[in-house]
Amino acid sequence: MKTRITELFGIEHPIIQGGMHYVGFAELAAAVSNAGGLGTITGLTQKTPADLANEIARCHDMTDKPFAVNLTFLPSLAAPDYPAYVKAIIDGGVRIVETAGRNPEPVLPALKDAGVKVIHKCTSVRHSLKAQAIGCDAVSVDGFECGGHPGEDDIPNFILLPRAADELEIPFVASGGMGDGRSLVAALALGADGINMGTRFIATQEAPVHDKVKQALVDASELDTRLVMRPLRNTERVLDGAATQRLLEKERELGADLTIDDIIDEVAGVYPRVMLDGETESGVWSCGMVVGLIDDIPSCRELIERIMAQADDIIGERLARS
Repeated sequence: MKTRITELFGIEHPIIQGGMHYVGFAELAAAVSNAGGLGTITGLTQKTPADLANEIARCHDMTDKPFAVNLTFLPSLAAPDYPAYVKAIIDGGVRIVETAGRNPEPVLPALKDAGVKVIHKCTSVRHSLKAQAIGCDAVSVDGFECGGHPGEDDIPNFILLPRAADELEIPFVASGGMGDGRSLVAALALGADGINMGTRFIATQEAPVHDKVKQALVDASELDTRLVMRPLRNTERVLDGAATQRLLEKERELGADLTIDDIIDEVAGVYPRVMLDGETESGVWSCGMVVGLIDDIPSCRELIERIMAQADDIIGERLARS
C-alpha cells in the first residue's frame, strides 16, 4: 500500500507508532520499523541529550529501517535543552522527527538543514494549517478519541479528518481511535494518508512496559477512559481507575479554585512507576478510547500484518462488492 506518507518516510506500511512517555524506547521503535511501520523513540523520556544519543544508537543496532524521534515542546519554567536534543537527533542519523506540544518553529531550521522530515501532532485544523505554514512536512491529526491531550475543541475524527483533508496540502495521518484494519481503511476514506497508533502499540509483546499495564488495556472497554484537567484547559484522556477517581474528586471539590499543585501527585512523575514498575494506580496515565478494541497482546509484526491483511480484505472484497 503506497500513500504520500509511505513515500515521504520510506516505509512499507502507512502505520506510525506515536511517541509515548516511558513506552517509546528503542525496543518498541525497532520492532515497529522492522515490521514495516515507523517506530518512534520518545525523546524526553531520555533524561539528557546524551541518553537520547545512546538510545538512538541502540535502535540503529536493532533495525536498519527508518525510525523517528518524538520531541514534545512543553510549557515549563525549566525547559529541557532542546537544541542539544535536536543535535543528538541529527548527529544520530535520525531522518524523521515527530514534534508535539508547542510550536516547533524554533527548531525547524536546524532539522531542515540536516534533511530531517518533520511531522507535527495537531488537534485542530487551524493548528494543522499553522504547521503547514511554518514548513512541517506532514501532520498527525489527533481526534477527540485519542489518549493523552486531545485539545479543547472536542472534535472526533469523523469530522476532523475530512476537514483536514479539505484544507491541507501536506500529507497527514489520523491519530486517535486507530487500532485495526478498519481504522486504516476509514482513515484513508476520510482523506488521511495513514494512521498513528499509541495505545494499541502499548499492548504488544515488544512494548517495554510492565505486564500489568498491558493486561489493564486488554481488560478495559471503550467506556473506561476519563478526561482529567479540563478545568485547567490541559485536558488529558486517561485510563479510569482509583488514581483517576481521586483526581476527579479533587476537581469536583475545588471547582474554579483548582490549581495544578492540587493534583500534582496524580500527574507528575508517575510514568516510571506505572509503565516500568506496574503501579497502575500510582497516578493517571494516558489511554485512548481505542482500548475498547484491544483484546490481545500480539507482536508488532503480527499486529501490523493483521492490520494490513484486514485492510486489504475490506478494500478488495467488501468494498469491491458493494
